[in-house]
Amino acid sequence: MSIQLLNDHELVELYIGGNEESLAVLLTRHKRKIFSSIIMVVKDRQLAEDIFQDTFIKVIQTIKKGQYNEEGKFLPWILRIARNLIIDHFRRAKKMPPMPVYVNDEGEEISVFNSLSAEEPRHSAEEKGVFRKSIRNLINELPADQREVVLMRIYYDMSFKEISEFTNVSINTALGRMRYGLFNLKKMIAEKNMDLILR
Repeated sequence: MSIQLLNDHELVELYIGGNEESLAVLLTRHKRKIFSSIIMVVKDRQLAEDIFQDTFIKVIQTIKKGQYNEEGKFLPWILRIARNLIIDHFRRAKKMPPMPVYVNDEGEEISVFNSLSAEEPRHSAEEKGVFRKSIRNLINELPADQREVVLMRIYYDMSFKEISEFTNVSINTALGRMRYGLFNLKKMIAEKNMDLILR
């Protein structure tokens, strides 16, 4: 049987056994889907290529260390690795926009910060910057599934359709995670009495 006809699991097993060609087949088979998923978020071809290469380096390292446990779902596993590398990149580069905007249920574009804290005081740009940095810190405290959707929707400007495809969940699940994420952010803001930061 041609190696091209083997499924992902069989190709991984071959690679573990020392067959380097099997990895090339896997790469060719999934390259378009993985690269499209990355560039959809980062919107920069060179950066997408760098993250794509880093993704496969991590894939190779994980498999060679014997830490691969894909349970028959090779592509979602790789997409999770790519997703984590993207989030790590944005966190390191701190390239998140200072005033993200999203569309509410009525189709109106509103600032996430207005949504989270309608009473945001009118202070200097520096004080507002402190507030927004505090919001970003709170986002990092959200459960991983909620944090991921909030980052993708608000900071990376991805549609819920794109988010559902990239995270391998239904659109309704992505919407639900967004709702819970915003609810939890509002709750944390209230608990920490964040408007005091700007006084």
